[in-house]
Amino acid sequence: MDSPRFAMVAGEASGDLLAGLLLQGMRSRWPALTADGIGGPRMAAQGFQAWWPHEKLAVRGYVEVLRHYREIVGIRSQLKKRLLENPPQAFIGVDAPDFNLDLETALKARGIKTVHFVCPSIWAWRADRVDKIRRAADHVLCIFPFEPELLAQHGIASTYVGHPLASVIPMVADKAAARRALGLRENDEVLAILPGSRASEVKYLAPAFFKAAALVQKARPGIKLVVPAIPALLAVVEEAARAAGLGRGLKIVAGQSHTVLAACDLTLIASGTATLEAALFKRPMVIAYNMNWLTYRIMRRKQLQPWIGLPNILCGEFVVPELVQDEANPESLAAAVLEWLQAPARMTAVQEKFKALHIQLKRDTATLATNAIEKVIES
Repeated sequence: MDSPRFAMVAGEASGDLLAGLLLQGMRSRWPALTADGIGGPRMAAQGFQAWWPHEKLAVRGYVEVLRHYREIVGIRSQLKKRLLENPPQAFIGVDAPDFNLDLETALKARGIKTVHFVCPSIWAWRADRVDKIRRAADHVLCIFPFEPELLAQHGIASTYVGHPLASVIPMVADKAAARRALGLRENDEVLAILPGSRASEVKYLAPAFFKAAALVQKARPGIKLVVPAIPALLAVVEEAARAAGLGRGLKIVAGQSHTVLAACDLTLIASGTATLEAALFKRPMVIAYNMNWLTYRIMRRKQLQPWIGLPNILCGEFVVPELVQDEANPESLAAAVLEWLQAPARMTAVQEKFKALHIQLKRDTATLATNAIEKVIES
């Protein structure tokens, strides 16, 4: 099989990142492969043809999804029809389980091999998804080491492939080079602010984040604030910063989240994949989340663990603070940030925990995932 064709769906910026890394490894195995479906710029850089942009699926929460339901279902229906008419060697759904699992179920029922990359968080919430995963995926590529054993208990084939970001992010980041790239001085105190990659996240979090940053700036006048904004949301982020009265000492850049995380001393960050990236950069953080109140009440009832942030989930303890819903207010966020800055020994200790986590997650993900995909196709 010299030139296989794969269909893929990645539903947001983090999925695009994972899928881009996966495609890079797959192309090493099959240089002439073709891949199409739904994706973003990192996938496009690997020759992926996007029939729809990944932003179409970048919606989180029950209430928010309902607002976009008709469009999302319409895209899935069109994609399913297209793939059934011209079947790929395999379909690879990258995260986005609400969209991908139903699509995978339909494709698998018609004989198309299906792989799901990133095990849905059945260990955190929505354990009821196990049966759906079994019906949907021929194989699951797991990014966390405890997941294959859990899936095996339910008769689901899977492979631990490590987390791709653990190979991309260096064990020791070059903070000085990152600061030079951003126009910062080596001895600056730097707070990175990451209010999310979705419009809904930025809407709920950016105002509180920037008001908190203003309070931090008042307590520590020399601190530098850096925001890596998703390019499509740059104007929204800039407006939120202006509304909070931030100007001096603030730098907003388009993208460059890894450079910003390498450059900072700590980060105020929205819960999500970015928190794991921050942990891999060994940066202390304050994790926050705020969403539609009804969405939160529904999710809270389904939550199986006391943590929402990936670093805390993976470490099995509150190694960094989490402030959710009403607790994610400017005063509490600012106080949590200042507590870190006033406790250098605590910052050093959490960096050591994150180093151990990095070692655990670092594998040759692209090769391990490609091997598993190849076996699925050959079976």
